[in-house]
Amino acid sequence: GAKFTHATCQFARYVMIETMRKLSVGTGIPFAEAVIRRPEDMYIAKARHRVAYNKLLQILQREAFVFQEYREKAR
Repeated sequence: GAKFTHATCQFARYVMIETMRKLSVGTGIPFAEAVIRRPEDMYIAKARHRVAYNKLLQILQREAFVFQEYREKAR
C-alpha cells in the first residue's frame, strides 16, 4: 500500500545519499551535502514531493492493474 511505497522511497533516498556521500569523498564535489540540505521554500519543496509521490503511486497502480489483467487473461 501507500505506507510500503513511502517507506521504499525513503529507503531509496537514504541509499542514494549514502552512495553519493561515499563516491564524492576527496573529489571536491559538494553535491552530497546539497541533497541533505533543506530547501529555502518548503512549500514548493513539499508541492514537488506531492507531485512526484502521486505520479509514482499512479505508475505503481497502473502496473498492478496490468499484471492483474495479464493474470486474468492467462487463465
